[in-house]
Amino acid sequence: MAARYQNRDLLVILMFLLSVGPKYSESARVFTIINNCKETIWPGVTPGENFNGGGFSLKPSESKIFTAPVSWSGRIWGRTGCNFDRNGNGTCQTGSCGTTLKCSASGKPPASLAEFTLTAQDFYDVSLVDGFNLPIVVTPINGSGNCSIAGCDNDLRPNCPQELSVKANGKTVACRSACDVFNTDEYCCRGVFGNPVTCQPTFYSKRFKQACPAAYSYAYDDPTSIFTCSGTDYVVAFCSSRRQPVCTYHNHKLVCSDSKGIKGLIGMQWMMIFGIAILTTNLWLYL
Repeated sequence: MAARYQNRDLLVILMFLLSVGPKYSESARVFTIINNCKETIWPGVTPGENFNGGGFSLKPSESKIFTAPVSWSGRIWGRTGCNFDRNGNGTCQTGSCGTTLKCSASGKPPASLAEFTLTAQDFYDVSLVDGFNLPIVVTPINGSGNCSIAGCDNDLRPNCPQELSVKANGKTVACRSACDVFNTDEYCCRGVFGNPVTCQPTFYSKRFKQACPAAYSYAYDDPTSIFTCSGTDYVVAFCSSRRQPVCTYHNHKLVCSDSKGIKGLIGMQWMMIFGIAILTTNLWLYL
């Protein structure tokens, strides 16, 4: 009789553990933002309620971790050449969202953008449609599905066409989009060019795509530029290679992009399921 109730109690406990175990498509997403550049940058985020109010500084090799709910949809970019006072007021050479450290609006082009829509199946991409100011790579970790690495890890500034170049102190600090410079329907994919059939890659977008094949180069560059993943954490790294391993914290444990973390978590769930099956069999034997 005692064994019968002991098995029943264990079954209840295991069922509870399974019910509160990891739900990859429903849990909040962990964002690790890393600065691998040789200079301080000031990431901007909109909406920024879950990201230190939308703006912060990152010194070289520094990183910060944030958590966003599954309903979050927004963008992350880097600002360069900024000078903020102790009250968070100031200006930036590129990516400025106004005159404040914490952004409530998108960055001023040109700016390399990481874009996210968090749902049961997340959508994410890196876009150069608004131009380029920093290499940026998005690496999903611990997710399931396609989960490809998105981004532009080449620096477009040294080879930026003269007509697109943004200079400060004689140095190219950003590369504008053709739409921003020429403002024509063809380059901006609007008017009669406002659909994927008529809006085709241009000389400039092809140059961007050749340098950064895993990033948006123009508005309808969807097939090779937008990616999906479920229940993943994200590492957003500036001035980083797409092949460079990156790490984040998941459930208070360090998980890296080349680790077996997701298999370990799935294994835990299967162990619980297997345990429940055994205990259920034993319980029926005692009944």
